[in-house]
Amino acid sequence: MAPKEEVWNPSVETVTPVITLSFYFYPTSTTGVVIQREGFAFSYSEEFEQSEWVAYSLSSLDFSNRNFNRPFFIEDPKVKSRSADWRNYKKSGYDKGHLCPAGDRKSSYKAFEETFYTSNISPQLHEFNDGVWNRLEQKVRYWAKKYDGLYVVTGGVLSDNLKSIGEENVAVPNYFYKILMTKDGKKMIGFLVPHEDSEKALYEFVMDVNTIEKMTGIDFFPKLPDAVENKMEKSNDYKEWSF
Repeated sequence: MAPKEEVWNPSVETVTPVITLSFYFYPTSTTGVVIQREGFAFSYSEEFEQSEWVAYSLSSLDFSNRNFNRPFFIEDPKVKSRSADWRNYKKSGYDKGHLCPAGDRKSSYKAFEETFYTSNISPQLHEFNDGVWNRLEQKVRYWAKKYDGLYVVTGGVLSDNLKSIGEENVAVPNYFYKILMTKDGKKMIGFLVPHEDSEKALYEFVMDVNTIEKMTGIDFFPKLPDAVENKMEKSNDYKEWSF
């Protein structure tokens, strides 16, 4: 049975568990393979052996000071076509880069553990993963606390002729994106970050969401009213966000 349609009202909090993204805010999928876990949802691309997007809600309750033991990366049993084996990354020169960071899912061990399924990773250069991408992830946590919660969508830009690694040809994106919307539905911001080491300020990677949609073929918040969606997705003004 399909879930009951929700009525958009930016002044009312969406009725969902803290760590779950409401179906209402799922992006579209170019693959038709959308899977919901406890802590996030994702759209898996067998062609590229990774998710085209991972989506989740984030609040200050999700990044507690709990120190969980890191589990091993394993294939995702919910992906019927089988997600990529972690051995594709072995001696590849690339990190197993989390899309939904483990540090964003500390409300429970189960939510934390789920981030180590290979459906939630993408090949990332260590200097990128530990550098500019990590800086952006930390800033997202800052905003989640400051603005009383965010919806987050993130992934690599998957396209033809990408480099690949391993026997399963896991694609290596040239760009990674992150799109944020405050839970009150009043602010949205997009980031498009080249897959390389960078010391640039984070605001230099701000990109209007419309451009990221054209690059990926994904509509990130399709159920927003058109007037609201069009206004927020055309903007690349970062001045409303505290950098």
